[in-house]
Amino acid sequence: MRLPVAELLSIAEALRLVLARTSPLAAETVSIETAAGRVLAEDATARVDLPPFPSSAMDGYAVRSVDTPGALRVSGRVAAGAPASSPLRRGEAMGIATGGVVPEGADAVAPIEVVVERDNDTIEVASVDAGAHIRLRGSDIGAGEVIVRAGTRLGPAHLGALAAAGVAEARCRRRPRAIVLPTGSELRPPGVRLAPGEIYEANGLILETQLARAGAHVERLPAVPDDEDAHRRALSRALAADLVVTSGGVSVGPHDLVRRVEAELGVEEIFWRVAVKPGKPIAFGVRGSTLVFGLPGNPVSALVGFELFVRPAVLALQGIADPQPPFRRGTLRGSRRRSPQRDELIRARLRPAGAGVELEPLTGQESHMIARSATADALVLVPRGEGELPDGAEVDYLPLS
Repeated sequence: MRLPVAELLSIAEALRLVLARTSPLAAETVSIETAAGRVLAEDATARVDLPPFPSSAMDGYAVRSVDTPGALRVSGRVAAGAPASSPLRRGEAMGIATGGVVPEGADAVAPIEVVVERDNDTIEVASVDAGAHIRLRGSDIGAGEVIVRAGTRLGPAHLGALAAAGVAEARCRRRPRAIVLPTGSELRPPGVRLAPGEIYEANGLILETQLARAGAHVERLPAVPDDEDAHRRALSRALAADLVVTSGGVSVGPHDLVRRVEAELGVEEIFWRVAVKPGKPIAFGVRGSTLVFGLPGNPVSALVGFELFVRPAVLALQGIADPQPPFRRGTLRGSRRRSPQRDELIRARLRPAGAGVELEPLTGQESHMIARSATADALVLVPRGEGELPDGAEVDYLPLS
């Protein structure tokens, strides 16, 4: 699909085209010890009832509720990890630790706070209702029930639930292998002395960090100069990955070589140029199952293009249930003129405001101003149109933290 030069895709249409060509990667079996951050490919189900037996929710005494209130003989004690040695009989109580197995015959636990110990063998217990302070078998989840649904990225609570329910392994999507390739003869690594006309390369590190936080295995190649053979060698290597992200070289200047070299290497260009500011000259293509994104060279354009299009693709490759950009609602502080032709993403700071948030745009919104972007924690969507958005307008925003 090649669009006329004058025609620009909307953000929504460009994202639709990206996700239409993105399929989840194969599943693999992963130990839950190493599954943090991985995305489930299949529902994970409990191996046992949880709790696996009736257990005490308190330190105290296992009792028969019909025997309370009253004096009871202490017939034994139940430690966590060991069952009672005998059933509980009428007029008896058993000391029990939190998590201990409630003995047969008991239907309640009297917390220590409602017990008066008369001597080693006798206690006085206040009235306790049947079922009090007992965790019933399977009251959390039953064996065979789904604990975590497919498409969920596993965090600490998910992993804790799986471990508690006896799940040692889970089927997860393979993590995408991504390669980042900055382009431009003017680029030098931070720390070296710059010659006239040279700049420090920042996009590679930005994109590497974004990809890693999205769940990809990332390799960042050295910046390539504006030379066709150098581009061809680097892109040939990069195209072996699941996903390639280049920065720079996708506009119409004489040194913009990325799209032409990619075409020679068999990349089918799906679109080029999106009605978004910053980031209009973004390109997207495919070669086989490899996704290829060409982001502009201005750092903020690359950052915005990643959040709108690349991150959703990385999430979709992992089988995330909803890979769409997670726009939220907030209140704009200060008016903002709208562009008639392009939606704009502006950097802003978040401020709590009652039950919601206010968004204060940063000064200096040019696409090269990456240093000023360091204090931003949101991208505010200013829809295309006439006039301006007034102070206090309700707007959509993407969190950056």
